[in-house]
Amino acid sequence: MAHTFTRRRFATLAAASAIGSAYPLRYARAAEFSFKWGTNVPESHPLNVHGRKAADALKEATNGRVELRLFPNNQLGGDADMFSQLRSGALECFTLSGVNVLSTLLPAAAISGVGFAFKDYPTLWKAMDGRLGVWLREQIGKTGLVVQEKIWDNGFRQVTTSTRPIVKPEDFQGLKIRVPVSALWTSLFQGLGASPTSLNFAEVYSALQTKVVDGQENPPAIISAAKLYEVQKYCSLTNHMWDGWWFLMNRRAWGQLPPDLQETFARVINAAAMAEREEVARQNDGLKAELAAKGLIFNAVEPEPFRATLSQAGFYKTWKAKFGPEAWAILEESTGPLA
Repeated sequence: MAHTFTRRRFATLAAASAIGSAYPLRYARAAEFSFKWGTNVPESHPLNVHGRKAADALKEATNGRVELRLFPNNQLGGDADMFSQLRSGALECFTLSGVNVLSTLLPAAAISGVGFAFKDYPTLWKAMDGRLGVWLREQIGKTGLVVQEKIWDNGFRQVTTSTRPIVKPEDFQGLKIRVPVSALWTSLFQGLGASPTSLNFAEVYSALQTKVVDGQENPPAIISAAKLYEVQKYCSLTNHMWDGWWFLMNRRAWGQLPPDLQETFARVINAAAMAEREEVARQNDGLKAELAAKGLIFNAVEPEPFRATLSQAGFYKTWKAKFGPEAWAILEESTGPLA
């Protein structure tokens, strides 16, 4: 156990050192404000690629006064651990899904993940950069956290399995599928007849490898970065849910920055989010061919039968009641009627 801890600590310190060494010598003096930023996806994911670019840009724009130290791939713990650290102030910044752990504190944050709600990116961004996003950020602000304006893209999620392709709703019957720790995800797949199991992302590969679960669901960028194609055979293009990451900050940490640095910080982080969105959309299209070449078998899915199945199961009615009429009405302004 001690050996494992030492290796992990060494890797974390080495990563932090590598980040620091990339900066020009004129920033050799210690930054006035040094913030840790935790993410839960592999190093190569666009979230981290553009996160590092944002850290460089922020250091440049503030003349070395503000430093962001990025810790990707759950180096600081799983989602629940990092969220706890964020709230206590042990971690200053964390990019977190509204549908996942954030919804355990703020159930309304999950509304952007309602099953089969958004048909495409234009519909989605109109909502998340518009009234729905404004409403969600207001709710997050009430929890004592600071949230940046632009949400980072994780992408539309697809179902992968080792047993059979998912073509029609009946194919979900009895399927053991991993879902994130979230009531909405569990409810969605129960409504489709599957047997969902909640696991943190750090456990997904081994759970698929050992057949604890038969399948999982994630965007292609995650499937590729985490090498899930090594332990899965089929990828069904369900687009059943969209998910993204809010850039959250501990309020006390944010309050340390004077107004001019807050403005610079927000501008740099939101610009990086927009660049990351473009990269994720581009990757998720291009990766299909790359993943197919690695043996993953793709199939298209018609969404309407799945939406009808969820409607019959009472999924939309249940979640409309949970989120409340105001939030649901704002959601349907973008999606059209869901139930």
